[in-house]
Amino acid sequence: MGKITGFLEFARIEEGYDGVDERLRHYREFVRVLMPEQARQQGARCMDCGTPFCNSGCPVNNIIPDFNDLVYRDDWKSAIAVLHSTNNFPEFTGRICPAPCEAACTLNINSQPVGIKSIEHAIIDRAFAEGWVLPQPAAVRTGRKVAIVGSGPAGLAAAQQLARAGHEVTLFEKNDQVGGLLRFGIPDFKLDKSHIDRRVEQLLAEGVTIRTNTLVGELPADSKVTNWATAAIAPEQLMEDFDAVLLTGGAEQSRDLPVPGRELAGVHFAMEFLPQQNRVNAGVAMPQQIRAEGKRVIVIGGGDTGSDCVGTSNRQGAASVVQFELMPCPPEEEDKPLTWPYWPYKLRTSSSHQEGCEREFAIATKEFVGENGRLTGLRTVRVEMREGRFVEIDGSEQFWPADLVLLAMGFTSPVDTVLAGFGVEKDGRGNARATTEAQGGYATNVAGVFAAGDMRRGQSLVVWAIREGRQAARAVDEYLMGSSDLPR
Repeated sequence: MGKITGFLEFARIEEGYDGVDERLRHYREFVRVLMPEQARQQGARCMDCGTPFCNSGCPVNNIIPDFNDLVYRDDWKSAIAVLHSTNNFPEFTGRICPAPCEAACTLNINSQPVGIKSIEHAIIDRAFAEGWVLPQPAAVRTGRKVAIVGSGPAGLAAAQQLARAGHEVTLFEKNDQVGGLLRFGIPDFKLDKSHIDRRVEQLLAEGVTIRTNTLVGELPADSKVTNWATAAIAPEQLMEDFDAVLLTGGAEQSRDLPVPGRELAGVHFAMEFLPQQNRVNAGVAMPQQIRAEGKRVIVIGGGDTGSDCVGTSNRQGAASVVQFELMPCPPEEEDKPLTWPYWPYKLRTSSSHQEGCEREFAIATKEFVGENGRLTGLRTVRVEMREGRFVEIDGSEQFWPADLVLLAMGFTSPVDTVLAGFGVEKDGRGNARATTEAQGGYATNVAGVFAAGDMRRGQSLVVWAIREGRQAARAVDEYLMGSSDLPR
């Protein structure tokens, strides 16, 4: 439980950042990981809660009090064993998870929560540095074959669990590299791609076969996209060649903004913009790269993807960056007695916002304006919520000059062709229909075909994807073997 009086003696310690001027000159990570003594002090703040709400606040149910206590006692090797028992990739969540566990921390009722995310970050970074993270190949092989479609965090987690259970796992990815949005969506300054590469090496050593540049479905006849699928395999072939198929392709359909002028050059989805910079950082030539250099940039969407667009635009040298959010501005501090231990509604300011960004709330875009087919600005109106719907405020119309607009309003559903190819039924939101019941969980209407991650639940967090990948792996193992020793 850490130190008995630690929560009274020690204040929360935040991870530090490199200075704004310094970090804007590159795309590398800039968070300063806690030093061992700082992490021990944070671990000392963990209380002997009768009910540790942090455990249930964490989607993967990390055993947080235990690894906090182990760090406090300087037993880091045991701490990583506890952390890995519930989370395959703490180096991902320790960097990019919004930490719902901290919102649920008992200390958060009337103080500052334990820095759980920063402790997790420190544990996994030390574990890699000390050489404690090693492949764990199965001692016995089952002879059963599993195909996993999609190599994002859900697919990676499922592949690792199923390989360790002794199954022959093949991971299919349409892009030229593994990782899904971890690699192509999240900027390098938030998650360096070497962390993914390290885990890929581990998966290979554990017996996972990885087939990149391979589209499950029909390859478009006019596909000329470099670094994308050059081969295709039919869903029917997968079902014939493998004993089970797990779909973890994610929710890739970006939410559009169908207003007049949407066709103008200079209006792009965030997921057209962000992957290009990640590829350039990896040394890939992108002659037609969408760049913000010298431009007046407006980002539409106030979530994490919008924040990533802000940080990337500033690094590219944007003249100005404005971020629009349809919802009203949240309060700076949450109403803790009302919201704890749940995720609170409050204003969140990211490191990208701190690097330079004007934020506008309760604003809706009415029209994109341009000349000679190119964007020059957009017209907006202020809105307010009345009786459960947004109503425009008379006289609030405004024109915003802009050279580049990035649409970062989230994602609606998985690519329809994948689900249709397998004959998988969809729910009302267009996701794969599959329950999470203990028996038969994650199974679709097609025998032997399972679905997990954003493809099943809709767009969500990396930590939810890891949870679903782990749970789906157990469901697949039960389907193949009749029972499973894999953890839920």
